[in-house]
Amino acid sequence: MSEPRVIVYPPSESGGRKVRVGDKMLGSASSLHELTVFLQNAGLTGWDELDVIESGQIEWHEGGPEVWKP
Repeated sequence: MSEPRVIVYPPSESGGRKVRVGDKMLGSASSLHELTVFLQNAGLTGWDELDVIESGQIEWHEGGPEVWKP
């Protein structure tokens, strides 16, 4: 079974980035820590912030893990 595709959308005007795992929208994360918690709750257990930064499974739109505000 393949790992689900993770998409982190561009930062919104109010800050934060929408997050999708597979076909499920998880919500809007406002930090790397929050994104990591979302992904852990979505089944990527054992992931920490470094795993999120280094993962090739995550598709970052308009900025990487350091960008949370427009």
